[in-house]
Amino acid sequence: MNNSGNTLLAIIAGSAIGAALGILYAPDKGENTRKMIADQAAATKNNLTESAVELKNRVASKVLDEKQSLDTRVESLVTDLSYKTEDVISTLEKKLAELKSKNKKLQKTS
Repeated sequence: MNNSGNTLLAIIAGSAIGAALGILYAPDKGENTRKMIADQAAATKNNLTESAVELKNRVASKVLDEKQSLDTRVESLVTDLSYKTEDVISTLEKKLAELKSKNKKLQKTS
């Protein structure tokens, strides 16, 4: 998890703890306090769910970007290798032609 994810989690956790402490120390009936704690727990759960979804989306986006980058690099590498292969084949064909020519000359002189 990156720093922004850790920071977001720390902010949410701090908010939840602060709200819970505020509710517990506020003078009110037990029933009202329990309801406020339940409401705060539900809100915290929603915040955590939203944060998890946001983090998942960011990770998925990063993975997709990296995959596309890798695909582009592989395609470029294959293209480069194809050109180099063609160069090697051309060079070998020239050398073969030279050897055939030399061989013909040697056969004529024999």
